[in-house]
Parts: sequence; C-alpha cells; structure tokens
Amino acid sequence: MSDIYKFTAKGLDGKLIGLDAYKGKVLLIVNTASKCGFTPQFAGLEALHKKFSQSGLAVLGFPCNQFGNQEPGDSAEIGAFCQKNYGVDFQMFDKVEVNGDNADPIFKYLTDAAPGALGLKAVKWNFTKFLIDKEGKVIKRYAPTVTPESIEGEIQNLLQT
Repeated sequence: MSDIYKFTAKGLDGKLIGLDAYKGKVLLIVNTASKCGFTPQFAGLEALHKKFSQSGLAVLGFPCNQFGNQEPGDSAEIGAFCQKNYGVDFQMFDKVEVNGDNADPIFKYLTDAAPGALGLKAVKWNFTKFLIDKEGKVIKRYAPTVTPESIEGEIQNLLQT
C-alpha cells in the first residue's frame, strides 16, 4: 500500500480523518477556493462524486487561501458556501497550504509524486487535481483548467481495474 494512506487531515468539523479510510478507492484530491474563477468546478466535482462514489470514487476537497486570497472564510463559512451554492456532499477538509514551508504533508507528497509542467512541484493555482488509483499510487496531476467532466473517462478506467 502507498504512503498516501499514512496521512491524516482535519475535516471541516475539526475531526481528524485518516486517509487510510480510503484504501481501495480511487481518489481525486483537489485544492479548492470559494472565490476563484474556477469555483464553478465544484459542480463538476459533485457530479463525479454522485455518479461514482458507489463505485469506489472519493473526491476530497482541500480549501486553500494561497492564491489571491480566494478562500478567506473559516471552516463553517467554507462548508456553508459549498453546500448552499453547489450542494457539495463529498468530503471537504480544513483549509491548508499547498506550497511553501508550511505546505500540508499530503500536498508535499502529491507534488513530489506528480510534478507539474516542466517538472515544477509547486501547485500552480486553485483546483489543481490529483488522481490516485485503488492502490494509492498517484497517477496524474491535472491543471486547474482541466474540468472534472473531462477526466471522467480516466476515473471510470481506474474504477474498473
């Protein structure tokens, strides 16, 4: 099993969640923001969650305020925004940093495992996505411009393996 499962993160309710709870599932891990041009992607992420969660997909959202201060709210505000505007029912976590010295260990792991363009490790912007297979292997990083709908086929392929 992969090292992704050794990490824990706080949910929006403040409770610690071990990623080992997702063993055997395909994971789509996304850094999110409520006030970003890509924020409407919450709808696509929720659609993937609704369509594939029973088949073994887990969408995991990690709010981040490192890009243009586009996630200024606290956990309660983030949760209320996501639910009210996009009906988000997938697991959202407490706000994290994804780059720099204070980057959450989960994102340090993800960016090491799947560098971006030109081999750069830093997350470029909100709604960068990481796809992880059922064994916990990081398969691919997607740029913020890649919509959730456009990776549905890749998710289906991983769910069927």
